[in-house]
This record gives sequence, C-alpha cells and structure tokens, in this order.
Amino acid sequence: MSLRDYAKKRRFDRTPEPRPEKSAGKAARELFVVQLHHARRRHYDFRLQVGDVLKSWACPKGPSYDPEVKRLAVEVEDHPVSYAAFQGDIPDGYGAGHVDTFDTGVWATSGDAEAQLEKGHLRFQLFGERLKGSWHLVRGHRQEKKPVWFLIKDEDAYTSKLEADDLLDARMVDSTRRAAGKSGGAKEVAEKLTRTKRKTTPAAKKRRPPSMAWVAKIEGAKKRAAPSGFFKPELATLRETPPTGDNWLNEVKWDGYRILTSINRGEVTFWSRNALPWTDKLPEIKQAVEDLGLESAQLDGELIAIVDGQSDFNALQQTLSGESATPLLYVLFDMPYLEGYDLSRVPLIDRKAALERLLRQAPEQLAYSGHVVGGGEEAFQSASAHRLEGIMCKRADSPYRGGRGDDWVKVKRLEADEFAVVGYTDAKGSRKGFGSLLLARPAPGGEWSYVGRVGSGFSDDMLRELTRSLARAGSRTPSIKHAGEAPRDAHWIAPTAVAEVFYRGIGNQGLLRQPSLKAMRPDKTPNDLRRGDRARKPAEAGKSRGGKSSAPAPITITHPERIVYPGEGITKQDIVDYYTAVMKWFLPGVIDRPMSVIRWPGGINKPSFFQKHIPAGGLKQVGSARLKEETGASAVYLYPVDADSIIELVQYNAIEFHPWGAHVDKPDCADRVVFDLDPGPDVEWTRVKAAARLMYKLLEQLGLQSFLRATGGKGLHVVVPLKPAAPWDEVKEFARSFAEVLESMYPLEFVSVSSKAKRAGRIYVDYLRNGRGATAVASYSLRGRPGAPVAMPLRWSELGRLKSASQFDMRSALARLKRQRADPWEGIDKIKQSLKAVKKALSAK
Repeated sequence: MSLRDYAKKRRFDRTPEPRPEKSAGKAARELFVVQLHHARRRHYDFRLQVGDVLKSWACPKGPSYDPEVKRLAVEVEDHPVSYAAFQGDIPDGYGAGHVDTFDTGVWATSGDAEAQLEKGHLRFQLFGERLKGSWHLVRGHRQEKKPVWFLIKDEDAYTSKLEADDLLDARMVDSTRRAAGKSGGAKEVAEKLTRTKRKTTPAAKKRRPPSMAWVAKIEGAKKRAAPSGFFKPELATLRETPPTGDNWLNEVKWDGYRILTSINRGEVTFWSRNALPWTDKLPEIKQAVEDLGLESAQLDGELIAIVDGQSDFNALQQTLSGESATPLLYVLFDMPYLEGYDLSRVPLIDRKAALERLLRQAPEQLAYSGHVVGGGEEAFQSASAHRLEGIMCKRADSPYRGGRGDDWVKVKRLEADEFAVVGYTDAKGSRKGFGSLLLARPAPGGEWSYVGRVGSGFSDDMLRELTRSLARAGSRTPSIKHAGEAPRDAHWIAPTAVAEVFYRGIGNQGLLRQPSLKAMRPDKTPNDLRRGDRARKPAEAGKSRGGKSSAPAPITITHPERIVYPGEGITKQDIVDYYTAVMKWFLPGVIDRPMSVIRWPGGINKPSFFQKHIPAGGLKQVGSARLKEETGASAVYLYPVDADSIIELVQYNAIEFHPWGAHVDKPDCADRVVFDLDPGPDVEWTRVKAAARLMYKLLEQLGLQSFLRATGGKGLHVVVPLKPAAPWDEVKEFARSFAEVLESMYPLEFVSVSSKAKRAGRIYVDYLRNGRGATAVASYSLRGRPGAPVAMPLRWSELGRLKSASQFDMRSALARLKRQRADPWEGIDKIKQSLKAVKKALSAK
C-alpha cells in the first residue's frame, strides 16, 4: 500500500494535513477514525488502519445503525496513520473545508483484512464512543471512476434507527451550520439538525440478567462489601503429567495474557497478573464487560486472540502493538466475587457454574472456559492433537487462593519455553547495545545450566530497553556453574529477567537450535522458573509423549488446480513445483532477509496486493522481526528461514519475492547496492544493454565488482555486494551520487529522477531501492505478468545474447538450471569490498 496518491494531491507548503513521511507509524492498536468533512459537498470520511496506512472511503451520509440501510462509501486514496489525529481547516485546493473528528477507536476483523478487501467484502467490528458493533464493507459491481462500496450495519445488540447526524455533538453541529451557506447539502443537513434531538452514543440492548437474586443462593457465598483494585491471582504449578481422578477439572491452557477484572460501582478496571493496569489497552473488552451490567465483581481469565479456532500468542502481540486487527477474546475461568457476595470459599466447580450462568448471554468478546471432569491424560492428548498450548488441571472442590499452590496444575505441550537471562554478547556491526542474550535453565542443586543464546526477534525499542536494564555491566567470569559451550565474548550477569523463546530442537551439546525470541516476560522472574513455572526441560523438546521425534506438519496446498497465469494455463501447483525445483538457487538470495511479497489470490488477471507483515495466524513456517523503516516507524516484517517458508508463502498466493538488501540480524546495514535501469517506452533494448556495460566499467574503475540480473520486467539490475555492510544512509547517498554522475556525464541517456515527464527517450537509474525498507525482486523469482517471466541472474558475458529483460519464463528458467553447473552469482557474498575503500581511493586521487 502506498501514500503516493495522497502526496500527489496535496501541497504541503499550503495545507496543514500531515506529510506522508511524518506519519505516526503504527498505532498502539489498529485504529479507525471517522471524520466529518465540510468540503464542497459535506460528507463523512471513514478510515480503517490496515498495516501502516489508513484505508479510506468518503461516505456522503455517514454510517447508519439500521441494517436495512446501505450507505454509499466511495474508496479514495490511502492516508497516513497520523491523519487520524488531524482536525482543522484545509485551504482552497484538494479537499478544501473544515475537518472534525466524529469518532475514533479500535477495530477488529476475523482473518486477513487485506484479503477480505481484495475479495470485496470486509466484515469487522468497531469499538468507538459513537460507532460500535459489527459492520460490513461490500464492494459494488458497477464500474465507476473510483471503487464504490457500501457500508452496512450488521444485526447485533446495537441495531437501531440512529443515523450519523443524530450523534453529532454541539461543536460539529455548529460547524455544519457555518458551512450551510456554501453547500445546498450542508444547508439541508443544518435544517435537519435543528429539528433532531441528538444523542451522544448509541444504546446497546442490555444483556444483564433480569435478576441477580440467585447469587445469594450459592452455597458458601458470604455477603461482603465490594472490594476494589487489584486482587492476587491464583497461580499454577507445572507438572510433567496431568493428575488423575474425578476430583480434577481439566481446562484448555490458553496462550495469552492473564487479565484480572475488578468491578466496583459499575466501574471496570483490568490488571495484569503482576498488578500492571491494562484498562486503557482493551477498550472492546471493557465495553463487553460493562454490557454485563454488573455493579461489583472480580473476574479472572485470559486475554487471547483466536486464529483458525485456536489461541495465537503472536496474533495477540501483533494486535496489541497495532500490527494486525485480530479480534480479542477474554476467556473467563473463575469469579471470586459477584454482586455483593464473596465466592472465594465456594468450591471451584460451583464458582464456575455461577460464572457460566452469568455469561450465557454475554457479548461475543467474552467467553466461558469450559472443562471436563477427570480424564486428565485423555484431555492432554486431545489438546496436543489440536496443537493447543496444554491443559490446566484444577481441584474441583478448591477455594480461590491467591499465590502458587497445588490446587492448580498446568501441563504444557512443548514448542516454546522460558529461560533466565544470564548474560549477553557484544554488539557487532551497526547494531547497538548487545548482540545476543545468553540463556539458562534451572539445574539440580539450585544451579543454572547454559542452553544457548538468542539474537533475533528483538525490536529496536526492546534493544534499547534491555541494554539499559541488563547490559550496564557484566563480568567475563561466568555467573552460572554450568556455562557449557558459552561464547568467548560473553558478559555474564546475575539472572534477573525471563525470556520466552521459540526453538527447533536441541543440539548435541544441549544447546537450543535456531532460537528466536517470542517475548520478554516482565510478569515473571527467574525464581518463578525454579518454583515450577517453567515448561519441560529443553532436552525433551521435539519429542512426542511416546518418545519419538515429531516432524513439522507438511504444508497443505489448497486449490492446487487454480489457474494463476490464464494465458499459459499455469496453476498454483505448477508454481509450487517451480519454487521447489529452483530452491537450491533461489534460497541463498532471500533467506533471513526481511521481505515483501506480492500476492495474487485470484490469478494475475485479478487485483494483487503487497504483503510485508505476517497476517494473524496465517503463517507458521515464516520468521518475523520488528524492524525500523526509513520513516522512523517500526513494523513487523516477515522473512524466510528455510524452504518451508517459501512454500508456505506460495500457498498464501505469493508469486513475487522482494527482499531487503540486508539481513534480519543486521537490519541497520545494507550488504548490497541495487541499481535498477528502467528504460522509457521508446528506448531500444540495445541502449539498455549498453547502459549496463557502461555502469559495469565505471563501477570497476571505482574498485567495485558488480553483478547483472534480468528483472523479468522491462529493465536490468546492476548489483554491487558490500562486505562489510554499510549503514543505509551511506549506501543511499552513494547510489544517488552515482546516478547523478551518470546523468551529468550522459544527459541524453540517463535520468536520475522518477518524473515520467523527464524520462522520455532516456533510462531512469532508480537508486531509491537502496533506502531502508526498500526492496528489489529476488533472483529466480517469478513475476506476476503474462508469460510467467522470471528474474534471472546472469554472467556479464551473457549480456550480448540477452534479447529482453523478460527473456526467461518459468519453463525456460527450469531448462537453464538443468544445464547450469554453477550460479552466475556464485561467491557474491564472499567478495570483500566497501564504500569506505571507494571514498579512500577517490580522496587519494
């Protein structure tokens, strides 16, 4: 998604609207905003944050709460996220008029928002002050200059006859009246507002039970004044196997955040398990709990994100950080207090019965955590078969006691584990703070045993914070007894923090294989790991309960018969087979590099869209890392870790692969410079080849070896490897200067600016692919164009015989690789050359 159209339509030296490059980036949660725009024709602007932009629609009459009313919504250009906070007057020009904020909040959708929009039907929920409940955006079938959609309210508790104009406050009403003289539409609305009694918020149908008298009849309930604030949660002890007997209730162990709810005089507050306030982070959950209509209560549960019917911790974190809009669910499993009665001494099975009764007509954001009585082993096997995190086993007759005890037991299925942080290694290259964290697990005798280090999965903010808290000092002497195969540059510290880490089995020295940070756990301490709050020993990871190694589940290719390239009859399965066949050559150029892919869910004759983030729950074999972009904002990028990553992306309808010129472990420095020679429509192919030869010679004169790639499109790539890698700003400045020098030396051949007006008859030297976050198509990647062309790396000696940039297609590429003994770019990552050496050589001259 691009903000290019947004920028083209505005003069930022005249308008107060935010510039694209000054976007606020990701919000804490994916937000929506509706703005009342008094332009030439008064209308509402409806905007949903999808990724790092606001998808936008102009809605003349605004949203309606009546499901029978289909409100016209005309799709307009994407806006920067920072536009959500914009209010004020736009001067004469594009969109002139006054802008007010009508409503803002967070929104959620089940599944991939981009995929739903591409298909033409987005189902979503709004959690604002004025706009609440479930809605639909449905694309119309008529061909118009701009895509036409319809905004429709879904049938739910908020359905009514209310219109957007009915919900305006006094300030926005005054704005409408002031604008009435400029537009007949505004005048009509102003007259209507004079007659209409306005409301400040839609009224939900109350779900409170008709009577709460049944609470007093719960055996063991004691009348007590309503408590307020945080209450100490009951904690579980980890066991290897579930307990047996019918005195145990077995529940699903949800993979999320423990959330405690306190309701006092109708005021809802949320707390984490270690007493941190969470109320402001969860507006939709707060709204749902308020809809229960309770005056006082204490509720205990887990905040989760549901993806494909399972709780997904990654999706939860992405939603809370604003990377996705997966619906959140508050799963409740206990209730120590309700409406004036202390239930903490009531047996658990009776507390749960009361909780289930309370939640029978609860909003969809609240759920009851069911259980089975007895059969712990069968329950655990079932949870493992469904790839759940594990089970919770609780004594059926137990009271609610804060703290850790034997009444609650957890048994976890292994895929990730928690470890104490016992040190760090030095940062290398341009990375700041530290290189990796050293990890340990509890060992017999109260000691700690080293299990490896983790250096990926950290955000920039996390690096800074951990550097301040962990890496202030450090000793070269190990702080743990069993240091094992620790690195020589280790700085050792006392165990103070807990990291939750993904890993792929255990190596011969007992070290984690391919560890990646899942999350830091500020809610836990190393002592918690000693007390049994950790998972099974890592040595047991990767084994089933029968002791056999468990292999990853195969990637299922859905709709393999779907035609992707209609002109060639190439199917989705053909694309899978292609990437499988070229994987040996393709993978070295993309592995561990942040990446954007282009997806064609309906084939190349249908709309495509850009994907750089992992959709909630959509990918299981692909790595993810939070990285800073050139704008200063950060985003969670996907990156391939192995061949399975590529095939899974193809299953997700990816055709083109566009990696960064940097690796995920060193995202601040580029190890490749890419020049894209993009010819104007009237430039002969022989001139493009001559331009590439000229660049080769000039770069050689600078002491830089370069490589050639046919893009599969119109032009050629000239690629310069760097070792050591260089900071992005240095690489971009070098590329820009080189392109400008080319233009000054050969003004009739080259142009270094992207303006189409200046590119007629010349070759555009696109150096902008060298900015942080910019990408270039990968070698051996298919292109989503008729003919199924392939981006093919070449030897410079092959340039003379090259007939076009799209000479190689899927079939001829495979035929070429069968004959190919060595990759034309073999050794590219071993070449030692740097921009500093170039500068030094030039200064010497």
